Amino acid sequence: MGPIEVSGIRITRTGGPEVLEWHSFALAPPAKGEVRVRHTAIGVNLIDTYDRTGLYPMPLPSSLGREAAGVVEAVGPGVRTFSVGERVAYVIPTPGSYVGARNVAAARLVKVPAGVSDEEAAAVLLKGLTAQYLLRRTYKVRSKDPIVVTAAAGGVGLLLLQWGRHLGAHVIAVVGSDAKVQPALDHGAHDVIVSSREDMAARVRGLTKGKGVPVVYDSVGKDTFAPSLDCLRPLGLMVSYGNASGPVPPVSLLELSRRGSLFVTRPTLWHYIATPRELAKASDELFGLLHAGVLKIVIGGRHALKDAAQAHRDIESRATVGSTVLVP
Repeated sequence: MGPIEVSGIRITRTGGPEVLEWHSFALAPPAKGEVRVRHTAIGVNLIDTYDRTGLYPMPLPSSLGREAAGVVEAVGPGVRTFSVGERVAYVIPTPGSYVGARNVAAARLVKVPAGVSDEEAAAVLLKGLTAQYLLRRTYKVRSKDPIVVTAAAGGVGLLLLQWGRHLGAHVIAVVGSDAKVQPALDHGAHDVIVSSREDMAARVRGLTKGKGVPVVYDSVGKDTFAPSLDCLRPLGLMVSYGNASGPVPPVSLLELSRRGSLFVTRPTLWHYIATPRELAKASDELFGLLHAGVLKIVIGGRHALKDAAQAHRDIESRATVGSTVLVP
């Protein structure tokens, strides 16, 4: 088994969407413990734009993308858990999925169950596993908990709304425009705040009779960090897991004390799925809820792989609803 020619997107410098370029390269056979996956759908996430701009530095040249779904095309020595022809998906911390095929460690793959399409698997794995650890591990949501979700009409946001409501929480969604109010309501929000024309913290205080909430899940970053702190009740937890509006500026720890001995965390998915067992447990729960109809995947953007730059423009404009996928 020799190398094969593969085409895809790479960057040789950081910058705007214009730095994405099409190229071809030779992909070596899968090494020991690896599987070659022929991609049928590739997930696009905000973290891809952070890699592209250099916010998250990485060696160049490099491809982009952390997740994809496809079919096993070849297996390396020692792989017993997967066979040629099986449908699989993956999410890994190393960029490189914006290509037609890729070698992936078998230990980081999950099988895609019947009833879940390849596009759904590519659209949901990173976002769904993120929602899983946020709701089930970072702060374990309980019935009747009021929770705040910012960027609620985004890919992770819509999953947090649905899953949070399933867990019995009172879900308060924060969106950036009136156009996103209905999608938030349709996916489980009890209340929706439009941050562009409403005082987020004041509305949350009003909805909770002045008490505040035990947790805020925030992926917007700079623009919503301080208002999110003001939504919390004493001993509340601020979960900052994204930077859509830019990185959060330095914060004095005394601010946490002044607002009620608050807690702040900046988690990342990779620490929650560090072992094959953790990955399997989280993905089984995610796919189980998909199968049961508790979670519904919204694919708001679909582009050819060659048009990845447009996909980046769309998600950076915050005009998209749900997830975006690339099709090789």
